[in-house]
Amino acid sequence: MNSKYVLLGCLYFVQGTPYGLQSGLLPIYLRSVGLSFTKISLAKMLYLPWVLKMLWAPLVDQYHTKQTWLVLSMFGLVLACLACATMSPETNFLPVAVMLLLMNFFASVQDIAVDGVAVRLLRQDEIGYGNTIQVVAYKLGSVLAGGGLLTLMHLLGWGVLFLLLAIIYLLAILYVWSAPVLQLTLGRPSQDGQPRARTFNPWRILQELFHVRGTLWTAGFVLLYKLGEQGATTMFPLFLLDHGFSTQQLGFWNGVVAMVFSITGSSLGGQLMSKWPLSLLKALLLLRFCSLNLQTFLVFIYDDGVSLFKGAAILSICVQHFIGGLITTLVFSTMMQCTQRADGSIQATHYSFLATLEVLGKLAFSTFVGSIVDWLGFASSFCFFLFLSFISVLYVLNMPSGVS
Repeated sequence: MNSKYVLLGCLYFVQGTPYGLQSGLLPIYLRSVGLSFTKISLAKMLYLPWVLKMLWAPLVDQYHTKQTWLVLSMFGLVLACLACATMSPETNFLPVAVMLLLMNFFASVQDIAVDGVAVRLLRQDEIGYGNTIQVVAYKLGSVLAGGGLLTLMHLLGWGVLFLLLAIIYLLAILYVWSAPVLQLTLGRPSQDGQPRARTFNPWRILQELFHVRGTLWTAGFVLLYKLGEQGATTMFPLFLLDHGFSTQQLGFWNGVVAMVFSITGSSLGGQLMSKWPLSLLKALLLLRFCSLNLQTFLVFIYDDGVSLFKGAAILSICVQHFIGGLITTLVFSTMMQCTQRADGSIQATHYSFLATLEVLGKLAFSTFVGSIVDWLGFASSFCFFLFLSFISVLYVLNMPSGVS
């Protein structure tokens, strides 16, 4: 296998573990040991470094090598894991929360460095496969930490769990330190052959980012493209919970089976992109809109007592996750293609900017989607999600010619 793909796969896998740990394992564990819903909800604030990572992205771009930043960030993760292993969240909630916040900070630095490595390593014909590895490896790392370790939690305990994570990060450090392929990203001059002056002026940095061809359009797209899908995938399982599905059934179909479909879609996306890049993205957004139409129709006519509707609901979840996986890989590939037009001295910052907007769009909408359903009800809310999905279709169909 291409050594580039092996390196990126390992790095993105390791990068996905903190997210899975804090999104899948942490809430359930905290509740199981008797913590209040208030404290569990406050744990969402631990994701703040991912929203703010643009603040330190220029440091990663302009000082030292990406290899150095990878080693430093993962060493920070090792120390945070060892600290967590010595504490218990039942009795040391605030110190544990601080350590988890630091884990997210170090993981965000690692993310900037890994993305910078990927942008520099991958050729145009490798972007689709590279981003397939990015999305799939990240999801696998997340599933391992969120589901796999949760399954073993009663056998391992909190302390042993974090010791295992520390060992994983140590092994990753050894691999990164000795990886020859990383030398390809070191010492490259900027595109014009001249060294760039270091700057941390936010206004000047933004000017440089938006000067890259296609950045403004891509920024708008990554903010918009996921909103309708995010609303539907977040609220449809809760709709089913209110209409006869048990938590165990939803855990299996929405948490396990749907994730398999999502990973399958992500895996397929990179292979298809090498053949039909932008035309495939337009077709998939339209297909997602049609799929969401059927799911919205199902919300209107759903009958708890009819087995056929239950089967249709499960099928709609799987289809949505499969299409969503395909689209996600294509979107990240589109982001990387845009970033590769930037000067080498700002590429990690440029990609981090787009990735932050992608997260911000989903995260901001997720905070309001529950209120929208409380206000409008499920049926009207899904019509709104459908409208947002249609907006993303129109946005891509009206892509300026200079973007691609």
